[in-house]
Amino acid sequence: MKKIIVTGGLGFIGSNLIDLLLKKNYSVINIDKATYSSNHYNVREFKNSKKYKFIKLDINNKKLKNILFNFKPRGIFNLAAETHVDRSIDNPDSFIQSNIVGVYNLLENFKKFTKKHKSKLIHISTDEVYGDILKGRSNEKYPYHPSSPYAASKAASDHLVSSYIRTYNLPAIVTNCSNNYGPKQHPEKLIPKLIYNIMNNKPLPIYGKGKNSREWIYVKDHCEALIKVFLKGKIGEFYNIGSNKNMNNLEVTKELLKNSKKLFSLGRKVKINFVKDRPGHDIRYALNSNKIKKKIGWYPTTNFSKGIKLTLEWYLKNKSYYNSLSKKDIVNRLGKI
Repeated sequence: MKKIIVTGGLGFIGSNLIDLLLKKNYSVINIDKATYSSNHYNVREFKNSKKYKFIKLDINNKKLKNILFNFKPRGIFNLAAETHVDRSIDNPDSFIQSNIVGVYNLLENFKKFTKKHKSKLIHISTDEVYGDILKGRSNEKYPYHPSSPYAASKAASDHLVSSYIRTYNLPAIVTNCSNNYGPKQHPEKLIPKLIYNIMNNKPLPIYGKGKNSREWIYVKDHCEALIKVFLKGKIGEFYNIGSNKNMNNLEVTKELLKNSKKLFSLGRKVKINFVKDRPGHDIRYALNSNKIKKKIGWYPTTNFSKGIKLTLEWYLKNKSYYNSLSKKDIVNRLGKI
């Protein structure tokens, strides 16, 4: 049985990835420092599995080396990161510590480990490193031009991984994915926040005029792509992972409202409310994902209409998920500087 480490496995993408890895008969150690965006609710279905173990640890911690040498993973998926742009505007420090310094510590320990053991690191990044893509779609050769402290910290981590690949022949791969949505996502992000407000008869806050466009991918499609990259990806390469389908925030909100009306009656206060935009808000992200399709044979299988229906149904069936979170983290507006 192949052993895998997932960092940030109490989070949204990490917990969905662990679920898929376990179903594919991998043994998984979940390393997470358990911050506000981490949630043990996300792993409740498999927390008692004999193939799963949780270790509370910051990837900045030097004890990471002991875990690597004791567990001897065949692969590491690094999803440990601060990810909310608005929070990075208010307080960039935690983003620098987790997304840059933390990755540096992971690379140093992984470097020592791979001198004696065969393994592979998959570093998961974002399309936000490319910045505004007003026309066309950014491929893996596109220059980085991050706009927010969050995006800049992820860009720095990508460059760190790339430098270790070249300088130390580190067996690593970098992936850059578009906006994820689906079950278990923290409601500081657009879609689960809108769902929470729809369920609780609250206005739906939309930045600016709702024209900011994102490429949306269902989280389980992303996780399938990550496992394919682990199995078939070439060391040292970057792979974009996207759906090739863009929607602006207003279109996303209207699609959610349409699906919600089919399932329950909406309250009177459930109306779109345009709010002050955040500083430096990129207008459009769009990835060219032809490389992963041609070289690895991965294709997304869940269109937005199906994916948003599955997402909405999950939150309706798991209303207690919101109760496991601090209310201020759900309703407070950040990033208004």
